[in-house]
Amino acid sequence: MIRNLRYLAYLLAATLVVCGAAARGRAQSIRHDIGQDVAPAFEGWERNPDGSYNFVFGYLNRNYQEQIDVPIGPDNSFEPGPQDRGQPTHFYPRRQRFIFRVGAPKDWEKTRKMVWTLTSHGHTNQAKGWLQPEWELNPGVISENNNGGVLEAGNKPPEITGGAAQTVTLPNSLTLTATATDDGLPKPRPRRSPAGTAPAAAAAANPDTPVRRAEGLRIRWVHYRGPGKVTFDPDSAPAEYGKPVSLTTTVRFSAPGLYVVRAIASDGQLETTHDVTVTVRPPSP
Repeated sequence: MIRNLRYLAYLLAATLVVCGAAARGRAQSIRHDIGQDVAPAFEGWERNPDGSYNFVFGYLNRNYQEQIDVPIGPDNSFEPGPQDRGQPTHFYPRRQRFIFRVGAPKDWEKTRKMVWTLTSHGHTNQAKGWLQPEWELNPGVISENNNGGVLEAGNKPPEITGGAAQTVTLPNSLTLTATATDDGLPKPRPRRSPAGTAPAAAAAANPDTPVRRAEGLRIRWVHYRGPGKVTFDPDSAPAEYGKPVSLTTTVRFSAPGLYVVRAIASDGQLETTHDVTVTVRPPSP
């Protein structure tokens, strides 16, 4: 609990810094649908069983509607190199937490920084992470800060499987399936209030208000990398409790290029991902 409180205090301080930089002299009450930049965020670090580390990152897309693409390169890079550390190139609106992990060896110096640099809409932002003891993550911290509430004792992340790399030629679509299993935790909670009361009203008033995630196991598909627009039909399905879940989606791409689409399995507290690399070829002459 003390570690969680320390992490929450750090997160609050970091959020205040980000918000202060975001304002740039403008009123913070103004909402922008488009035209704003993306700020990378260092979420904390994890210790692996072999003694190595993971630096965990997310981001804040300051827009409420615009989805931004920033390809790997000087505008989307890591130091120390290589530039490509598995980060996204497609950024959904608003705050997206615990999106990816960057590995570091067990002899990584405690004060050495891992720096993610993003430039978008003319603004350059950096997230700098190092092995500050108070920033160490665990599943409980992740659940509480990712809108899952206090982690239920014994809960393990879902397991997810999916297809291998694919190739498709425009204008054809692609069919992908992901399947997830879970340990049945967290258990369903008794309903205390009818739908449409205070939590839903708060979320409608402020889209950034944390909302407790749906119970049960669910899968959703997202666009993680790639130069064009990606659509999923469907992109998600209702949560199911007590049984495996499969989601088959039809994926369409607007332009040729190399893409990564991601299936995310969530039990309402913890998540597991499966990435599929897709080569999209231009139409045949």
